[in-house]
Amino acid sequence: MSKNIIINSGVDETRIALLENGLLVELYIERKRDQGIVGNIYKGNVTRVLPGIQAAFVDIGLDKDVFLYVMDVHENIDEFEKLLGDNGNNNDFEAEYHSKNQKGSDKKESKSKESGGVPRFSIEDVLTEGQDIIVQISKEPIGSKGARATSHISLPGRYLVLLPTINHVGISKRITDEKKRNRLRDVLNEIKSPNIGLIARTAAEEKNKEDFVADMITLENLWNKILKESEKKNMPDLIHKELDPTYRTVRDLFTNDVDQLIIDSDAEYIRCLDFVERMQPHLSHKVKLHIKETPIFDEYNIEAEIRKAMRKKVWLKSGGYLVIEQTEALVVVDVNTGRFVGKRDFEETILKTNLEAAKEIVRQLRLRDLGGIIIVDFIDMETSTNRKKIFEALQNHLKTDRSKTSLFQITELGLVQMTRKRARENLGKILCEACPYCTGHGFIKSKETVSSEINREIRRLADSIEQEEIIIRANPDLALFLHTEEKEMIRELEHTFRKKIIIKGDDNLHQEQFDIVCF
Repeated sequence: MSKNIIINSGVDETRIALLENGLLVELYIERKRDQGIVGNIYKGNVTRVLPGIQAAFVDIGLDKDVFLYVMDVHENIDEFEKLLGDNGNNNDFEAEYHSKNQKGSDKKESKSKESGGVPRFSIEDVLTEGQDIIVQISKEPIGSKGARATSHISLPGRYLVLLPTINHVGISKRITDEKKRNRLRDVLNEIKSPNIGLIARTAAEEKNKEDFVADMITLENLWNKILKESEKKNMPDLIHKELDPTYRTVRDLFTNDVDQLIIDSDAEYIRCLDFVERMQPHLSHKVKLHIKETPIFDEYNIEAEIRKAMRKKVWLKSGGYLVIEQTEALVVVDVNTGRFVGKRDFEETILKTNLEAAKEIVRQLRLRDLGGIIIVDFIDMETSTNRKKIFEALQNHLKTDRSKTSLFQITELGLVQMTRKRARENLGKILCEACPYCTGHGFIKSKETVSSEINREIRRLADSIEQEEIIIRANPDLALFLHTEEKEMIRELEHTFRKKIIIKGDDNLHQEQFDIVCF
């Protein structure tokens, strides 16, 4: 599979696209006026401790206090390691424990409970109001919710992730060979200092002990610098800022399996090349400058794909299609056969459509960065064998997704339930805002509905109107509709109440609005 990273560096925003076999699968956008804060480390102050939800709020100097769940601050390392498990994987900075804690927080319940359901510890045991604390942002503010934070810091390097507050060794889940996993685990246990944690990233698979030691020393020096900075700062304040989008891309996405990293800015190209030569010189020959006159996102057909990603309906090559609907915390994907009729039997048609849909669904989840609870309604299949094929196909395609996902078996109705970690707003929320006309509903009242409302309103008012004329002020489209399609209704009102009705268009009125004026 060919992989390319395309970076469009503008004055106001940086856009980073990941292409697989020429197809857009991931897109990251960061604007200078709205820079991301995931990965930033702050010195904060606990403002509220809430035993009822086992959480606290911390003032770090943002508009809203950040949310800190009990398992993101608990000091019992043994208990925390049970949650961490063995598959430390720093995605987007790949720390798997962030996603596991996130899942616990979303369910509003502690994962460390006794058999009787009583938590082993309380947020009051580890935090008090007014306490100073160092926290790292693990999730951007989403919707009306503030940012999510953790006191378990993770510092990603080229090959390792340093966990300075947790005694743990983990291996990226993308490294599947058991011999390689065992080798990496042995090396990390050998080199790590007591009471810290190390996670081997995917890029560490073929690296040796010397590479890890150099990376670890760099990260430990960074942590010591952060601690010294925290002593100087008054709270609340930023004490460590995450890398900018270009550097972050090089660190987290630019691996040996990437064919090219192409940038359209001379200044960014030079800056990025210098960073690559310092971090991973063996990949510097893959960094290219886009010199064609055609804008870089047009050259690789990315702009067209972004426009498609804004639509609810996604067409499949076979003629079938997906419909994607989003709510605050739930995404529903509906699979339809559409124009695809197949060549043999109906069950084969359904299977082919569902298999194609499974691949496209994963691409859309990655591209749109959809998260939370996801329900996929595949087309009903008669045989359990075919349902199993669909589930396995979806499972295999999800291996390409760097975000943490949990997948549940397909039901008799063809429904698949899954969860996907959210760390920031999805693509639609970044690129769009609620329609001022429909106020985000996606629908407005039809002209027929508003016409009926006008009819009822005139009948309510008519007996109290002494004037001989009634003026209806309405949106021009609605006014035309009343003049043409509803002219019989207007005549009937005039005849019944012996009033002359005058209809006037007003561009300042919404289609759902109207005024009834009497003279």
